[in-house]
Amino acid sequence: MKPNFSFQIYSSVNNLPDEWDSLSKNNIFLSSYYLVILEKAAPINMQCYFIGIFKDNKLVGISLAQYINLSKVNSLGDRDHRFKTIIKNFLFKRFISKVLVIGNNMLTGQNCYSFSSEIEVKDGIEALHGAANVLTAQLKAQNNKINLTVYKDFLTTNDHFFKTSDFKPFYQFNIQPNMVFAIKSSWQSMDDYIGDLNKKYRDQYKRARKKASGIEKRKLSLDEVKSLHNRINELYLNVAQNAPFNTFYLSENHFEIFKEKLHDNFLFYGYFLNEELIGFNTLIKNGDDIDTYFLGYDEGYQREKMLYLNMLYDMIGYSINKKYKRIIFARTALEIKSSVGAIPVAMFGLIKHQNYFINLLMAKSFIYFEPKTIWQQRNPFKEVL
Repeated sequence: MKPNFSFQIYSSVNNLPDEWDSLSKNNIFLSSYYLVILEKAAPINMQCYFIGIFKDNKLVGISLAQYINLSKVNSLGDRDHRFKTIIKNFLFKRFISKVLVIGNNMLTGQNCYSFSSEIEVKDGIEALHGAANVLTAQLKAQNNKINLTVYKDFLTTNDHFFKTSDFKPFYQFNIQPNMVFAIKSSWQSMDDYIGDLNKKYRDQYKRARKKASGIEKRKLSLDEVKSLHNRINELYLNVAQNAPFNTFYLSENHFEIFKEKLHDNFLFYGYFLNEELIGFNTLIKNGDDIDTYFLGYDEGYQREKMLYLNMLYDMIGYSINKKYKRIIFARTALEIKSSVGAIPVAMFGLIKHQNYFINLLMAKSFIYFEPKTIWQQRNPFKEVL
């Protein structure tokens, strides 16, 4: 790291420098008012840290790091054969359960850092690497020895910033793409979007809407979110526990805290059938973008009512009406998201095991725990002549 650069690690948002938000104005997920909410509502197995990078004592870069203890959650789920799950769990907890993530493990996309024009990206990343090493040593001194260090979610066009000696021991992996929906300037309403769909996907839209007959969608207030606390958590876990791999589970009051602190920047939509909550989704406003957040649903109604697909259409309709430019649909469910018009944006991460010999096997072991997703990209729009 160049001699005029330094960094500071903060364990509480309360200690952040006053000028922090001057660097987060283009990304709510690095702002102090989001970070204080994250700190308060973080999963029980996660501890957040905040990194300030300085040039001649002036703040020129900010970042987020998260220590995650995977041994505190059932990360691997229950979908595999029981014996296979037992073996995985043993290896998992013994060798890779304590993880330091540079970035935000609860989001998809480049939310790791923000640098001012007074620092080059390569210098900022070099400083982040130094901060990660210091934080690793601090955690070890607290009896939290790190197994894995992960730098999370970067655009593939930025991979040259990591082609340095600092990152030579790291395995660069391609993760599921971030599904991004670009809103055309010609769309003034949902009817314009529907008009641009080809016949197959117009029929899909009509079929989904017909299936959703009888469902009432409502934007919920904080009091309503609180009153439906138990049902919301039940629906969230219905989805989360069916995932093949989890690094955390949300705290039971997570949505309440986000709604209370982010106000109308955090949208919570409930889907009701005969006054019973059967599903929900959440959105976060982030400048010109709408970021999809966590959701939940009753699996039976999801299949019968095409609930998830209807949620995607509702998100599109809201974002068009409110003049947003993009919807960040994140990863998972890639094919159905592409069927409504989302485009995959390739992302990569870097990972290193602290044990030299285990790290040599990182490529093979990574594929074992996170197999490649096979899917077919769809194009729902008419051909442009």
